[in-house]
Amino acid sequence: RTNDQLVAFLSRYRDMNFLKSHGRDNARFIRKQGLDRLFLECDTHMWRLGDRKIPEGITVDGGSDWFLLNRKFVEYVTFSNDDLVTKMKRFYSYTLLPAESFFHTVLENSPFCDSMVDNNLRITNWNRKLGCKCQYKHIVDWCGCSPNDFKPADFHRFQQTARPTFFARKFEAVVNQEIIGQLDYHLYGNYPSGTPGLRSYWENVYEEPDGLGALSDVALTMFHSFSRLGLRRADASFHAAGDNSCRYYPMGHPVSIHLYFLADRFQGFLIRHHATNLAVSKLETLETWVMPKKVFKIASPPSDFGRLQFSEIGTEWDAKERLFRNFGGLLGPTDEPVGMQKWGKGPNVTVTVIWVDPINVIAATYDILIESSAEFTHYKPPLNLPLRPGVWTIKILHHWVQVAETKFLVTPLTFSNQQPIKQEEAIKFHSGPPKNAYMEQSFQGLNPVLNIPVSAARADQARRNAGLVGARLDAWVDSLVSSVWSAVDICSVGPTACPVLQGCAQTAWSSLSPDPKSELGPVKPDGRLR
Repeated sequence: RTNDQLVAFLSRYRDMNFLKSHGRDNARFIRKQGLDRLFLECDTHMWRLGDRKIPEGITVDGGSDWFLLNRKFVEYVTFSNDDLVTKMKRFYSYTLLPAESFFHTVLENSPFCDSMVDNNLRITNWNRKLGCKCQYKHIVDWCGCSPNDFKPADFHRFQQTARPTFFARKFEAVVNQEIIGQLDYHLYGNYPSGTPGLRSYWENVYEEPDGLGALSDVALTMFHSFSRLGLRRADASFHAAGDNSCRYYPMGHPVSIHLYFLADRFQGFLIRHHATNLAVSKLETLETWVMPKKVFKIASPPSDFGRLQFSEIGTEWDAKERLFRNFGGLLGPTDEPVGMQKWGKGPNVTVTVIWVDPINVIAATYDILIESSAEFTHYKPPLNLPLRPGVWTIKILHHWVQVAETKFLVTPLTFSNQQPIKQEEAIKFHSGPPKNAYMEQSFQGLNPVLNIPVSAARADQARRNAGLVGARLDAWVDSLVSSVWSAVDICSVGPTACPVLQGCAQTAWSSLSPDPKSELGPVKPDGRLR
């Protein structure tokens, strides 16, 4: 649809208001929306305060908070002092999701009631089996539903719309960009052969003007380490004996951070950073691409248990889209990691999951019943903090035979409140939980059974590492980071004294590489961008 088509449609129906109603039993809608409860937002949390009565003498309605309202009705809602508008504004001031009901209710009980059209001109990708996972309990005392992102399997929905439709939601390129490409092709045809960047997606997560406060200490620690890994890669790949033109010393904080995806797979981080070229003592701006190493391994020889397809540890698990929103799984000592497993179809089984810290303390063990139809399971063990820094191992067993394992890094912190960490803080964050007790229950007796030896030398080394600061702490962090991340490439943002360093705009991966699909020019006479 072009903008002209939308203008023509709304001009034809300029006296109408387009809202989508819930279309179900009204009493059930009131209960599900919590309209019969009092809510108040305070300290970034929506608190449920108690029960209340629905005002008498009005029809309560609601549905989608995406709608198109005409000027007459908007002026009425904004400026009218009549009883209906005044009372409804007061009632909906203490409502969980007021925009999903206020306009519907006022419209249907006002002199404008005949102007309502039960269509908000949108397709919304509802999948209530996935979208009603109650995943926002940490910010709201209620459980609601949210639509899913469109994926290629949903494409038929765009071709089957009978009612007038101009918009669709949700689209999210970090979840799936292919569907956007499909729509693009459907509307405009193919790009010319050889067009760069068609399957790539870059998302900026930090820019210098945001200020360091926009980055957590974990992220700042990791991004500094990634920059140093990139400089080591330049030294190893481009350095010739007696020539310092491709050797660098890191300078300052990261300038810019991007997530990088290719063919809808996370490819790692792109870190733009400053460094001094040692040959000419001049500051240069470089960009480093770091990619996570593969840490999930099926047992060798493989067991006859074939249902497990993948396992990963992270934070910010999105049960609706089935991914970790903390891309790359950057974790520090005070994070609360979640273990996720992906399953194929098969018989009901019970598996055992064991969490092992970097000095072979068994931190947690639990069983999961995997039903035949289960596709994903996730669980956050209630571990005592701080977690010991280093590489952790998760073992997955079936009948106490290991079927797979995965690893994850808990990074030591080189920063605390965006400042270089002091020794007393380092010792507090890097020594693991008091008495090595991650839970009230000790799992020490399982070490010999699982052949996980406890090493006094490892424990001593961990104690020494806990007090590191400055360059020695950086070196420890870099050794850990390089065990689970690799610097794939590095490029130059501007002029460089290193003759073999590629310019970022000439690469296929850099945040500065060409991306024609994302370039928006002026709107054409026919109302289209392309």
